[in-house]
Amino acid sequence: MNAHHTFPVTPLELNRASFTHRGHTLLKPTTLNLSGCQRTLIMGPNGAGKSLLMRLAHGLLTPTSGTVRWLGEKPAQAMVFQRPVLLRRSALDNLTYVLAVSTSSRPELATLTRKAQAMCALEKFGLAPLAKRPARVLSGGEQQRLTLARAWLLNPQVLFLDEPTSALDPAAIKAVEDAVMEFHHSGTRIVMTTHDLHQARRLANEVLFLHNGAVLEHTPADDFFTAPTSPEARAFIQGELVW
Repeated sequence: MNAHHTFPVTPLELNRASFTHRGHTLLKPTTLNLSGCQRTLIMGPNGAGKSLLMRLAHGLLTPTSGTVRWLGEKPAQAMVFQRPVLLRRSALDNLTYVLAVSTSSRPELATLTRKAQAMCALEKFGLAPLAKRPARVLSGGEQQRLTLARAWLLNPQVLFLDEPTSALDPAAIKAVEDAVMEFHHSGTRIVMTTHDLHQARRLANEVLFLHNGAVLEHTPADDFFTAPTSPEARAFIQGELVW
């Protein structure tokens, strides 16, 4: 991919944002700023609030108190879920559909028909031979690459990914990670949850570490993995159970 985002990504600010559900505080008041074209990996034990924090950042959820806001024009966004959400259509038709309903797509493909744009995306993600196959019968790795192809067509400035490789085999994990790095190299900010320390070491240049609904660390990845400041993060990195 060639670089396509020529302007800086708008910073995202959380100001004492919290989320409560049925009387339980799932995310404690959180203040942080996500700026620059980073690869932010959100980490923490199960139930720490990783996916919740990302959904608040994306705008899928509204905080119970506090604010989540973009400090400027809201950027184009896309989101990839742990379990791909696909239409009961062919792989190709899943992509032409999103082009039909979207208001933004890749300017470098603007002269092509929707079908041709969709085929370009399938080729980029190694799915062209599967264009006519029903999307829902593809393997887990193929489905996840299809969701990434769909996101790529939308030309996002920010890409959110929620545990996108948790159910995949090593080859499929590598394919997804390679795609994530291509998005980033093209100027897209990455915000991704993972429970996999090895994956975080490969992908992150900054880490958000959560425990019991609180952000305990927001730091460059090198600092997080070599000198975490909280005992919970130190235990997590060493593979110990964190309660």
